[in-house]
Amino acid sequence: MKSMQGRMVAATALLAASLTGLAVSTHRYVWPGAAPAPRWIPAPPLAAMVPRPAFPTETREIAVKPGDTLPRVITRGGLEPRMANDLATQFGRNGADLRKLRPGATVRIVWNFRKEPIEVRYEASPWLSFAARPMNGAWRVGRAETVPDLRVETVSGVVQRSLFDAVERTGESARLVLELVDMFSSDFDFTADTRAGDRFRLLVEKRYAGDAFVDYGRILVAQYASGGRILTGVGFERASRYGHYDTSGQSLRKSFLRSPLEFTRITSGFTYARPHPILGGVRPHLAIDYGAPVGTPVRAVADGVVVHAGWNGGNGIQVHLRHRSGYETQYNHLSRITPGLHAGMRVRQKQIIGAVGATGLATGPHLDYRVARNGTFVNPLGEKFIPGEPIPAGERAEFNGQAHDLIARLETQAPF
Repeated sequence: MKSMQGRMVAATALLAASLTGLAVSTHRYVWPGAAPAPRWIPAPPLAAMVPRPAFPTETREIAVKPGDTLPRVITRGGLEPRMANDLATQFGRNGADLRKLRPGATVRIVWNFRKEPIEVRYEASPWLSFAARPMNGAWRVGRAETVPDLRVETVSGVVQRSLFDAVERTGESARLVLELVDMFSSDFDFTADTRAGDRFRLLVEKRYAGDAFVDYGRILVAQYASGGRILTGVGFERASRYGHYDTSGQSLRKSFLRSPLEFTRITSGFTYARPHPILGGVRPHLAIDYGAPVGTPVRAVADGVVVHAGWNGGNGIQVHLRHRSGYETQYNHLSRITPGLHAGMRVRQKQIIGAVGATGLATGPHLDYRVARNGTFVNPLGEKFIPGEPIPAGERAEFNGQAHDLIARLETQAPF
């Protein structure tokens, strides 16, 4: 009995001591100033959380090269040829142009961790893409189209060193140079007549994807000023075909080009008395010599028929063409002839017929270009060739109004 009473006294004493300690601790930590505040240990910084896919994938991107086919591009990405052909066929059925691929277009293939293709995406252009995903043993193809942002902008400049340099200094690309030259190629020989101080201005359509420039559309109007002469080309659509005309309504697409080369330099002009560099003496030089690197493409200046294609004595490798209205042209000292070109074959204007060389009696690489009319050689740079087709009388009023508005806008935005 006494033992039980002793244990109760001890338990009561222990409880009282605990309550007293709790009261003291509460006083010290709740009422400021009575004791220093507790010191908390900071938590360690959390590592950056990087989400990782549960099943990792691999993406391969393949660019289209000139001359590529879509199956070939897809095969380079790792797919088997049969699967690549099937995919290309599916893309074609959904509107992809399989005959003409744009160099620089891309094919992107996504592979899963089992090395199986789970998506094939073909970016045909900035405006058109296709995506294929496997489903139930076959490919399901989707198509996405974007409407381009079409803007009309003014481009103008002054030739200092070359037309290429002048256009590039405006921030534009070489493609615009080629389009400008092509427009006036029947009226102006840019290889012979371009001079420092020449000026140009044009209104051109430019296509954008968002704020990124993608490519050029049509040239609406252009002018080129050289030596007191101003060439003008106005765009006009007839029978769903867009072409360029001068201010009188004559087509700029004439029967003859002014030059068989696009860009080079003239090394010898048409003359009846020139010291011959190889044979000596003074001999007539009834041609225009275009100095250009070996291999520079040579084009037919007009539609015609091949009279001769092969070696011709001192002329070296030669192509001789016959054209309408009694005209003939000769292209001499070539390094090669376009494969398949032969006598009796028809050629088109601007068709590549050979390449610049130095065969025959030639001191260096150049093209000896000759024009004959009714059997007599004439100066190619001075000849007045057959004019282009005019705009019909019934459409002349519409053309005149459009030409007036475009030229006025050009003169306001880019005065000479």
